[in-house]
Amino acid sequence: MSLVRNRFILRSGLAALGACLLMPAFAGPLKDAIVDRMLTRKLEQAQDGGAAAMEGQMLPVPLPPGARLEKDFSYGSDPAQKMDIYIPQHTGLAPVIFMVHGGAWMVGDKGMSKVIINKAARWLPKGYVIVSVNYPMLPNSPVDQQARDVAKALSVAQANAASWGADASRFVLMGHSAGAHLVTLISADPQIAYSAGAKPWLGTVSLDSASMDVVKTMEDKHYSFYDKVFGSDPNFWRQVSPYQRLTKAPPGPVLMVCGTGRADSCPQAQAFAQKVISLGGKATVLPQGMNHGDINGKLGEPGGYTDAVENFLRSLGVS
Repeated sequence: MSLVRNRFILRSGLAALGACLLMPAFAGPLKDAIVDRMLTRKLEQAQDGGAAAMEGQMLPVPLPPGARLEKDFSYGSDPAQKMDIYIPQHTGLAPVIFMVHGGAWMVGDKGMSKVIINKAARWLPKGYVIVSVNYPMLPNSPVDQQARDVAKALSVAQANAASWGADASRFVLMGHSAGAHLVTLISADPQIAYSAGAKPWLGTVSLDSASMDVVKTMEDKHYSFYDKVFGSDPNFWRQVSPYQRLTKAPPGPVLMVCGTGRADSCPQAQAFAQKVISLGGKATVLPQGMNHGDINGKLGEPGGYTDAVENFLRSLGVS
């Protein structure tokens, strides 16, 4: 299959999938079977094609005047252990949004348009540094190792923050989908990050993950790609489950954004938030009536959704 056609199939297929997930009339076992098959096929095609299969969604990031990009900053020896650092014109103890992309723990890239463009447009002019992170993925790197890689990236970013005009003590973790799972796992058990040399952060923004409770995900009916990600061992499920790893309040407040068009995201977000609160922490659930991709891609666009996330950031003292 040609690369051009592969790109087209991936884009159109994922767009169709997102539309299906929000169609109330398209429900029941037929919907589940079709969506499962579409999603699994698109993930396999993207994985087989590597990063090149995702280039159709890779667009240049327009930078505000005076801002600059430090691209592919290494935090380890693996080629995937890279970060892009978006630095605003005026820095000096700047707050940092530490962004982790999604892609079912198998695909994706730190430079994809929905990961970074609107966030850079919104928060670079406000003086934020944005760190967008890549990490080794399946099949080469299991989920628990992915969390440790993200933790290592956080540690290296904090250690280098001053050179970017940023404040190592003013980091906010943010992730979408699989990335939301990873940053929430680290927040649920910050020892994962502390063992990598990271320091505490101010809060966490989780963008539409349905894997806060991996045990529940795997015990309930689920998409078949989860079997590739989490396997069949309940002990591993508990090891990589934010809900199960959460035994005390996270380092800072947690904002759980969830899509109301799917049956799994908001219930898991609410259960996780309730457990945080029961342990004396702070957590808020922000339901949104938009599809999974738009929860990531539209964050930063003017409107109530972005305002709500920005209010959360302000509550942490970073804006």
